[in-house]
Order: sequence, then C-alpha cells, then structure tokens
Amino acid sequence: MRIPIANEGYMFILPLAVLTGACWALSWFWATGLFGGLFLFVTWFFRDPERSIPEDPKSIVSPGDGKVVEIVPEKDPLLEESYTRISIFLNVFNVHVNRVPISGKIQATRYNPGKFLNAASHKASLDNEQSAILLNNGHVTILVKQIAGLIARRIVCWAKEGDEYERGQRFGLIRFGSRVDIFVPEGTEIKVAVGDIVSGGSSIIGFLK
Repeated sequence: MRIPIANEGYMFILPLAVLTGACWALSWFWATGLFGGLFLFVTWFFRDPERSIPEDPKSIVSPGDGKVVEIVPEKDPLLEESYTRISIFLNVFNVHVNRVPISGKIQATRYNPGKFLNAASHKASLDNEQSAILLNNGHVTILVKQIAGLIARRIVCWAKEGDEYERGQRFGLIRFGSRVDIFVPEGTEIKVAVGDIVSGGSSIIGFLK
C-alpha cells in the first residue's frame, strides 16, 4: 500500500522526527513540544491522499486543492488566443500535490523566477515565481501554472516535455502556501464559481466542448 505522504516531504519529516526523539530522551520537554509540533504540522502538510478520478473524457479536473479566487478571461504568451483563467488559492492546510486536469502530452514547460506576493492577489499570476506546463490531448490545449506565494519558496514540477499523463495524475507540488492557475479554452462549460472549494484530481471544474 502506498504511504500517503509526498516523497519530497521526508527531507523535512525525518530530521524533525529525530530531533523530537532526541529532545524527549534528554528530557528537554519544551523542545520536544516545539519539534513535535513542527513534525506533526509538516507531516500533515505533505499528505498525499488517493483521489477518485472522474471517468468522463470531457471532464476537466481541478489541478489542486483550495478555494477558487478568480475566473477571468485572459491571454498568456504560451497561448495563441484568449482563454479563461481559473485561479485556485491553496492555504497551508490544503493538500499541495498538483494533478493534471486532462489526459494528454506535455507540449512545453516553462519556469519563470519572480516575486513572492500574496498568492491570493491578482498580480500573483503575472509577477510571482511560477512553473507552467502546456498540456494537449490532440484536440485542445490547456495551460496549468504552479505559482509560489508569500510563504511558498519552492515549486516542484516533475513533468517534462513529451511526457504522457492521465487525467488526475500527479505532476508536482508547491511547498507551504501557493496558487494554481488553469487556463481553459473560451466556450468551456465551467462548473465552478468564485468561492467554491475544490479538490485536486476529483473535483470537476468544467467540461470540454
């Protein structure tokens, strides 16, 4: 059975577990409480639960857990025409593993260094450090951005150009608070609204035409 913890979390979890045990053995109870609390928080943060992936081939699933904060028409240099951007804000208590919204091939990946503004801000989509993947299923192209936030300082993207992915498959994560933007073609039947809470890989945010 797969342990529901993202592999990238163990570099934080294991040292904290050792420190907690050492402080307990030395009867440093205040330090035990401090490191024990951090151990529990980091273990919880890097949880990676399995998800039930919708089977409808036209469904677009959420690339991340969190709250929908914007749904706006927008152009992006990686896209040839206007798209609709759906922005999802992830707080530190959300699952931070990201999933691809549709099945397809990675056409391109981009990484842009930038600022660390509040990820819920509109300007975060343009100015913050971010990693993008361009995903094509043979008919449509969808863009997904992992965006660093005020606290997040590390974006992890495992996807490489030419890789094939299935809907809901994990492609990366962001550490400690962030945002995920998904750009869908205009005319997509969008099934979420600003303020909705979504789950990565299982919540349907729209349907392809």
